[in-house]
Amino acid sequence: MVTQEYTYAYAAACVMTGELDALILPHVNSECMQLFLDEVAARHPQERIVMVQDGAGWHRSGALLPPANMRLLPLPPYAPELNPVEHLWDDLREKSFHNCVFQSLDALEDHLCAALQQMELYSRWNPIPPESNPSPLGHG
Repeated sequence: MVTQEYTYAYAAACVMTGELDALILPHVNSECMQLFLDEVAARHPQERIVMVQDGAGWHRSGALLPPANMRLLPLPPYAPELNPVEHLWDDLREKSFHNCVFQSLDALEDHLCAALQQMELYSRWNPIPPESNPSPLGHG
C-alpha cells in the first residue's frame, strides 16, 4: 500500500546578502506561516524586514499579523520568478534531493533539515559582497 505523507519547508532569503532563514513545519496554513514570520523577526530583531510573498492562500490570510519589524509585500499573480526564495527551492531539489528515495518521512525530514542548515550556515559565512549585488531599487 502506498501512502503519502507531507512535510513543509518555509524559507526567506535576503536579496542583499543572501542570508537564509528556514523552518520545517507540519502544515501549510496561516498558523504555521505566523510561526515562521515570528521566528524570522525574532532572528533579526534590529532589522526591518520586507517579506515577499506569492499568492498562496496561507500568505494572503487576513489572520496573519506581521511582527513590528516586518512588512508583507504581496507579489502580483502568476509571478513566482519575482520571489527570491523560489530559486532556493530549485537549488535544494537539484543539489540535495536529486534521485533520492527515503524509507520514511522522518528520514526525509532529517535530510531536509541537514540541507537547510547547511544552506543557512553557508549564507551566513559567505554573504554576497555589496559590490557584486546592485541595489534592488536600481541605484547605488
